[in-house]
Amino acid sequence: MRSSTLSRAEADRRGHALLLLPSSPSRRETLAVMTRRRPGRHGRLLLPLMMTMMMLCLLAVPCHGKKMSSFVGTYGVNYGRIADNLPPPAEVVKLLRMSRIKNVKIYDADHTVLDAFRGSGLDLVIAITNGEVKDIAANPAKAMDWLNENVQPYYPSTNIVGITVGNEILGGQDSGLAEALVGAVVNIHDALRMLRLADKIEVTTPHSEAVFANSYPPSACVFRDDLMAYLKPLLDFFSKTGAPFYVNAYPFLAYMSDPEHIDVNYALFKRNSGIYDQKTSLHYDNMFDAQVDAAYFALEAAGYPEMEVRVAETGWASAGDATEAGANPDSARTYNANLRKRLLLRKGTPYRPKRAVKAYIFALFNENLKPGPSTERHYGLFKPDGSVSIDLGFKGLVSSSSPSPSPLLPFKRARGVGWVTLVQYSATLLSCTFIFF
Repeated sequence: MRSSTLSRAEADRRGHALLLLPSSPSRRETLAVMTRRRPGRHGRLLLPLMMTMMMLCLLAVPCHGKKMSSFVGTYGVNYGRIADNLPPPAEVVKLLRMSRIKNVKIYDADHTVLDAFRGSGLDLVIAITNGEVKDIAANPAKAMDWLNENVQPYYPSTNIVGITVGNEILGGQDSGLAEALVGAVVNIHDALRMLRLADKIEVTTPHSEAVFANSYPPSACVFRDDLMAYLKPLLDFFSKTGAPFYVNAYPFLAYMSDPEHIDVNYALFKRNSGIYDQKTSLHYDNMFDAQVDAAYFALEAAGYPEMEVRVAETGWASAGDATEAGANPDSARTYNANLRKRLLLRKGTPYRPKRAVKAYIFALFNENLKPGPSTERHYGLFKPDGSVSIDLGFKGLVSSSSPSPSPLLPFKRARGVGWVTLVQYSATLLSCTFIFF
């Protein structure tokens, strides 16, 4: 099978990725200043006890500070709003709660959305747009102004857990924007630290597949040499704050770019022969895992073997132009349903089996004003009226003409996978069902 990597032009045309990453500054340990007066008998007895208690307290706190929980579970959704016919944000909150989707990302810091999410119990990631990055990088005061306008009036009643700085900046055509990215990230993080929010709101930036020189087989994946001048200081900073590396992984786009050589079943998590990575002796039966592991290998090659990879965007279009292979309702449902089952099992990848994959699905709604080919307007799990577009068993705001799948469907399909897997899957579904209670 040929490489699942998109061409640079193909990857660059997706201009709407986002995400959230933990930023936790190093803890500064402050010791009490002792007077020089010689302690009395009671002081001599208490001093060793006090020092012992102090050391125990220091050992109880991680040396890199407390890391926030920016992503609960493994499943989230991107709430894009490039449309003129979507439900009001208050209705969207209702829809998300009905669907038991707790992790939500948006692509700006719209105040009507921030207001609607107050007291919702949902975790929200907001975004600094590409157009704001250069100003924030050039002036730390701009970073504080941005937080004072878009975070301080809402947090914590609106549970903002992350800020994404820019969207798929590296690998694009604006070198000035690429140069400004790390400065904007640092300034936002430093401003959060001054507000004592750096351990509660993570700072990150999502990347497209265009940052990789190649990704097939996964073990051969490396970052592009021409981007390392921007990536290295960014990755150095994230390795200090504990932030993960966010990547947009789209098996659909890879398949659409080369349908003659990529098995659609490999892209859809359906039964197939998969690929074999000779260097690592690892077998991949789906492209999603291969794309995530490719990012892990690239990070390792660059010197960051411990950094976590999270998926900022992934999805499958339910309609498209005649030239856009695979864009149809059946494939969209198959990919999203199989991906959701895979994420709810909370398992890792072949190369990182103990690190559960976390992903934001693209997208919550079909967005009728998005530019580009037809697929760009048909990624939504829901239609603009709140009815179901891709039927995963979610309930819409209004009834859909398409029947909901039987709740026994996962059990029917589980025959032959073994009772252990079945029980694990069932328990995971129960834990996710009661996420708000």
